[in-house]
Amino acid sequence: MIFSGFEARDFDTFSIEGLEERMEAIRSRIQPKFQAISEDITDNLTQLVGRDMHLHIAQHARRTVNPPKDTWSAYCHNKRGYKKHPHFQIGLFDDHVFVWLAYIYELPNKQEIATQFLHHFEDISTTIPTDYVVSLDHMKKESTAVKDLDLKAALERFQKVKKAEFLVGKHFDRNSDIIKNGEEFIKEVQQIFSTLSPLYKLSMHD
Repeated sequence: MIFSGFEARDFDTFSIEGLEERMEAIRSRIQPKFQAISEDITDNLTQLVGRDMHLHIAQHARRTVNPPKDTWSAYCHNKRGYKKHPHFQIGLFDDHVFVWLAYIYELPNKQEIATQFLHHFEDISTTIPTDYVVSLDHMKKESTAVKDLDLKAALERFQKVKKAEFLVGKHFDRNSDIIKNGEEFIKEVQQIFSTLSPLYKLSMHD
């Protein structure tokens, strides 16, 4: 399958009532697109970070009642899982696509990673473009533009607060032309991952 872009129907998936009904739509509409995207970007990402990267597609297996409000794919050096490791994400809520470098609360060594980031703060603050956005909670839609964020304070919180998270990347509105064009979106993802790869390498102690 060739990725031809996201469409209104993909976002409308999150309006479907019922866990099984929504999951069926996620599996049939969105997950094949995640697979198709991976075929275009995995080799490039592997070269960027110097590690074999593996695709993981969220299965939402723990859900028994409430349908998911978003869904995602993740890229990680670990074949078995991604949540306990730095990883890249591509996913969507009902109103936008997100492309992240993600550090979520399951990370066992997030304090050490945050310390590393703070130690290299000047490099990081010049690496991340000001039009990128940061989320401190992957469960929420909200994010803050880097230009409007106290980045150092966000990293200090990530370091000190057990449940704190740090995700950085870009959001694309569901009506954005870029996400409707498969080729353009792939180029944009590759550019984002390239921009963020120095942070990933730093967090992996390369």
